[in-house]
Amino acid sequence: MGGVSTVDRTERVPKQDRSRATRQRLLEAAVACLAEHGWAGSTVLVVAERAGVSRGAAQHHFPTREDLFTAAVEYVAEERSRALRALFPQGAGAGGRRAVVAALVDLYTGPLFRAALHLWVAAGDEAQLRPRVTELEARVGRETHRIAVELLGADESRPGVRETVQGLLDMARGLGLANLLTDDRARRERVVAQWARLLDEALDG
Repeated sequence: MGGVSTVDRTERVPKQDRSRATRQRLLEAAVACLAEHGWAGSTVLVVAERAGVSRGAAQHHFPTREDLFTAAVEYVAEERSRALRALFPQGAGAGGRRAVVAALVDLYTGPLFRAALHLWVAAGDEAQLRPRVTELEARVGRETHRIAVELLGADESRPGVRETVQGLLDMARGLGLANLLTDDRARRERVVAQWARLLDEALDG
């Protein structure tokens, strides 16, 4: 008969698992390299060595450098979005807005934001990279905004609410930039507390 044998299936599954694991290691290594070394210092070879795979294996999964790094930032962005949703599976409610604001700010103060920033700077000079990064940033921005609206319980049909949420995300991005140079945790906590109060007034008023 022409069906796939049990032996074939059992041999194929581990190979698929190994392929997925290799791809994930490459993505995580690419983000770490971009955050630590910037675009100029993050080659496919450097990433492959960090991931513990050959350059050929890296290029099998990601034929070009642009493919690798845009996929890496997108991968971690999706992981962060899932982690953010997992923090508040039932929604935050009015009493939990400060925790939501703090979690949103954390999205912009970790290695993902640092890596994404290097990617944005590189896109300004790399014509092949620019359209990919522009599309990625727009998609990630829409998803982050959607999550923020859901977690904050924001009714965007009310005047000014959409702009308030956008302002929160812009503020979080600014705090992320400040954190690149110095540990701004103390000031950041005060700003988070104030924004939570402003959100309570804007969303419940």
